[in-house]
Amino acid sequence: MKLKGAQIFFECLKKEGVEVVFGFPGGAVLDIYHEMAAHNIRHILVRHEQGAAHMADGYARASGRVGVCLVTSGPGATNTVTGIATAYMDSVPMVVFTGQVPTPLIGDDAFQEVDIMGITRPCTKHSYLVRDVKDLAPAIKEAFYLARTGRPGPILVDLPKDVIQAQTDFKYPKKVDLPGYRPTVEAHAGQVRKACELLAKAKSPVIFAGGGIIISEASEELTRFARLIQAPVTCSLLGLGGYPATTDSGDGQRRPDPLWLGMPGMHGAYQANMAISHADVIFAIGVRFDDRVTGKISTFAPKAKIVHVDIDPTSISKNVEVDVPIVGDCRNALEQCLEFFEKAPIEGISEARTPWLDQVARWKKDHPLTYCPSEELIKPQFVIEKLHEIAGRDAIITTEVGQHQMWTAQFYQFDRPRTLLTSGGLGTMGYGFPAAIGAQVAFPDKLVIDIAGDGSIQMNIQELCTAVCNNIPVKVVIINNTYLGLPRQWQELFYEKNYTGSCMEGSPDFVKLAEAYGAVGLRAERPEQVESVLRQGLAIQGPVFMEFMVATEENVYPIVPPGKSLTEMLLTQL
Repeated sequence: MKLKGAQIFFECLKKEGVEVVFGFPGGAVLDIYHEMAAHNIRHILVRHEQGAAHMADGYARASGRVGVCLVTSGPGATNTVTGIATAYMDSVPMVVFTGQVPTPLIGDDAFQEVDIMGITRPCTKHSYLVRDVKDLAPAIKEAFYLARTGRPGPILVDLPKDVIQAQTDFKYPKKVDLPGYRPTVEAHAGQVRKACELLAKAKSPVIFAGGGIIISEASEELTRFARLIQAPVTCSLLGLGGYPATTDSGDGQRRPDPLWLGMPGMHGAYQANMAISHADVIFAIGVRFDDRVTGKISTFAPKAKIVHVDIDPTSISKNVEVDVPIVGDCRNALEQCLEFFEKAPIEGISEARTPWLDQVARWKKDHPLTYCPSEELIKPQFVIEKLHEIAGRDAIITTEVGQHQMWTAQFYQFDRPRTLLTSGGLGTMGYGFPAAIGAQVAFPDKLVIDIAGDGSIQMNIQELCTAVCNNIPVKVVIINNTYLGLPRQWQELFYEKNYTGSCMEGSPDFVKLAEAYGAVGLRAERPEQVESVLRQGLAIQGPVFMEFMVATEENVYPIVPPGKSLTEMLLTQL
């Protein structure tokens, strides 16, 4: 049966199990939109194409499925670039469909033509320009396969208008055969054995886990492994939730997990940075040793033998030289490690690890994450703690980027994977709100909350219309300190308090703005109002903005100054 390219597009999506597309129409994709009503795939009309990309990203991170967005050619396509780069840096499976001018006009500077493949080549895992309708179904099949396998990432499929208007016999490929693409899933047994032998002899081991743990669904294996070998665990920003921050104490209450170190790095916990700096073996899995984690590279983990597990071989020894490289899927590697130690348990493991775990406990006790409470001013950390207390372990938290993001990482105790969605590699302001919408679409019955700053929320605030019109009940907690918080903090600490460009005076009344869009707006101006505003806002059945007027010059501590080692943390105000 001959089908038009636009019809083939939807048939392919259905074959891939796609349930929702985030998009914005334009001339180059109107044939696809014309067919949309005939197919049982939900379409979420966004208010800006960047929002579409972030929503697809949030949907993918929360669900583990491939996120999909559809935009028109030219500016529609270029507006997705930040979202594509965000997904690329954080290994998010996503397929972005862009409209394109008819093939005879490509290269002629036609109306709304842009070389989106050329523009996005550095920030996509792969891209396709479909020049013949016969190639459409194979391209889409390959796009989804590439997006979700190996190290996941965004795939771009560029669709010329004449291709989606043309007809051909529809046949969806049953499998993909890409000879040059063979991701290594099974970790090398010999390398795994070397890693386990190092860990068995270690006196002060540390497990350093990243976003790869979340992607490979290996949180349960990581938790079992850490407890089996009694090694403390630190997780990167994208790995938070991969190991539980708290544990059931047996009396119905949850207590901090004794092996949990918190997040390491520039704004990491004292004990995490000290443990890395004094470890004799670091078992790094699903991480890429970002500069915000390592601090000064030459002083990173000076005493440690480093094991590095990653499915992407190009990530191993790229930033930090490692002693035992293991290419493979994180879950597979951990399963092999568990098998090794279950067959040959470490004798006297508890006694052997006691001095190290006692040292970790002292670091935690002597330098806990803390802040100075106030009866007059709302402290942002207090808002985060209260939110965690009320929202619970099952809520999905997204963030924008800035101080509020770091306070969330520090003070919101994540126990489960896929409950923190945040832009780690690119640091994209404006990510959290549309990502929350995407996550809420994936899980309509879950509580989804975006923690935002007064600067970041304005980057994609137009998507409040998307939430209201589609009855997507995301909640937004706005930490309003009237500044771009991290730039201001750096200006205070390192630029002689020259606050040029970081003051956000003139921001709108967020309560009135929420109401103008048809949502609910609430505000707290004193500490005693925080809990009631949170409880009221989270109970409302619909989108809510909750604004908290916090201490204007509160800083994020600890902080490792640029160019310094992890042991050179500033713990308090200078």
